[in-house]
Amino acid sequence: QVQLVESGGGLVQAGGSLRLSCTASGGTFSSDDMGWYRQAPGKERELVAAIATITWNGGNTYYRSSVKGRFTISRDNAKNTVYLQMNNLKPEDTAIYYCVRGAPMSPSAYIPPASGWGQGTQVTVSS
Repeated sequence: QVQLVESGGGLVQAGGSLRLSCTASGGTFSSDDMGWYRQAPGKERELVAAIATITWNGGNTYYRSSVKGRFTISRDNAKNTVYLQMNNLKPEDTAIYYCVRGAPMSPSAYIPPASGWGQGTQVTVSS
C-alpha cells in the first residue's frame, strides 16, 4: 500500500513562495509518474504539474498554462520525494494541493485511483 504525505502548505501573501513536499512509502517511487493536483472551493480539481519517471521517460514535466514560469516540479528518487516549488503566488492559486501517484503527463479524463492520493495540503494566497 503506497502512502503519500504532503507538507509545506500555508498562508502566504501574493508574490510570495511556498515549497510543497510529498514523501512516498510502500511503493516503487522511482517507477511512478508523479503529479500535483489542486482543488479550490466550488471548482473542479485540476492537474497542476506532473513529472515522469527518470528511467523510462527522462523525467519529462508538464505544467498547466496558468502556472508555467512560476511553478517547478522536481523529484528526488533517493528520498522518495516529489516537490512543487511555487513562486510569485497569486490569490487564484489558493486551493488544496494533492500529491498523486501515477498522474497523467497531461490533462485527461483519467483520474488516478484514490489509493494513490495524499491527504492534501492547504495553500492560501492573500491579496
